[in-house]
Amino acid sequence: MNDIEVSVIVPMRNEERYIARCMESLVRQTYPADRMEWLLIDGDSEDKTIEICERYVPKGPVRILHNDRKKTTYALNLGITNSSGRYIIRLDAHAEYKADYIEKCVYYLETTGADNVGGIAVTKAEGYAGNAIAKMLSSRFGVGDSSFRVGKKSGFVDTVPFGAFRREVFERVGLFNHELPRSEDNDINARIRASGGRIWLSNEIQFVYYCRDSIPAVLTMGIKNGNILFQTVRKNPRAMSLRHYVPFLFFASIAIMPVLLRVLPCLRFAYMGEFGLYFLLDVYYCMKSWNYAPILLWLYPLFHLCYGLGSFLGLMNIDLLDKGF
Repeated sequence: MNDIEVSVIVPMRNEERYIARCMESLVRQTYPADRMEWLLIDGDSEDKTIEICERYVPKGPVRILHNDRKKTTYALNLGITNSSGRYIIRLDAHAEYKADYIEKCVYYLETTGADNVGGIAVTKAEGYAGNAIAKMLSSRFGVGDSSFRVGKKSGFVDTVPFGAFRREVFERVGLFNHELPRSEDNDINARIRASGGRIWLSNEIQFVYYCRDSIPAVLTMGIKNGNILFQTVRKNPRAMSLRHYVPFLFFASIAIMPVLLRVLPCLRFAYMGEFGLYFLLDVYYCMKSWNYAPILLWLYPLFHLCYGLGSFLGLMNIDLLDKGF
């Protein structure tokens, strides 16, 4: 008889900097270890990721699987098809989890009737620039009305990070779409909702997520995240929310408005109004984290423009991710 209730799936590749924190938080979980299995799916790591993970084999129910396709979606599907738990909980190697994380995920799966459950991301980083980036990624001005990033109240939502799923969900809506190198969570949550399922966000479920801690790295992330927007929409029109389109519209207005002003000079007031409103919001949110204002003042617009540029290139079918950007 299978006594495994929870299958924990952790996709990873070159995570030697963070994987020990993730594994330590797994070891500290209050949910009984003898009712879990931890599937670590490695995508050809070239650093010490595997070596570090192997140290935890004596400490918990660890299985290490090999993902020769390297992409996250392949890792997730490999983990699901090799798992045996009633519940499948995806974790990210870039994060560490409160001791009751898995226990709370199971509790809310069993008590809310939701098909997928998730929690609140407490974004952290190292260094002055890294902390400024963490502030940006935790603000409504930086990332929009993203429930799990800005700490909304518990309730049913459109998406959650990572996710704790009932196994039968994948039998109903299928596995993760391996054609999407990013936004796979938005896609599968949209498919869950379309099938009549529901997604629950609990602010009692919390984890620390370690974001990029350098300006070039987070701007590159912005371009990549933007680039996947229209690729995802082509696969699943319901997958993305309005907040995902806002940076694209901002970028498009900056690119198009100067041309329109030659034909319709009366639009200059709208153009000035847009920039004025953006500047006021920029200053307001910078002052909320005033000690990081010297970076945030220009990081907000740079990040939004990078996301918008990535989206524009994606609209033009220029796939940066496929080109190894």
